[in-house]
Amino acid sequence: MWYNYYSEKSKKYKGTVKRMETRAAVIAIIVKDNESAGEINSLLHEYCDFVIGRMGIPYREKGINIISVAVDAPQDTISSLAGKIGRIKGVTAKTVYSPVE
Repeated sequence: MWYNYYSEKSKKYKGTVKRMETRAAVIAIIVKDNESAGEINSLLHEYCDFVIGRMGIPYREKGINIISVAVDAPQDTISSLAGKIGRIKGVTAKTVYSPVE
């Protein structure tokens, strides 16, 4: 099925896309380099239409920050976001997907 896709948050026309099945997932992010925070936030903003919520925890004893991001999106979109985050210097990202129904 084809339909026009509009971003609810930005109200901008995103074009005509093929409707895809979505999956819920959690992207676990470990940040060792605090300078990476801006890049991470920029990517999360770019994918904000798919983000359900996020939680960040500073782990001062280890000098890292732990971020979990819950998303609901097509699997390709989730993989793309996690891959982009994982390529940032000083950042590691892993994804856990909900079971396929």
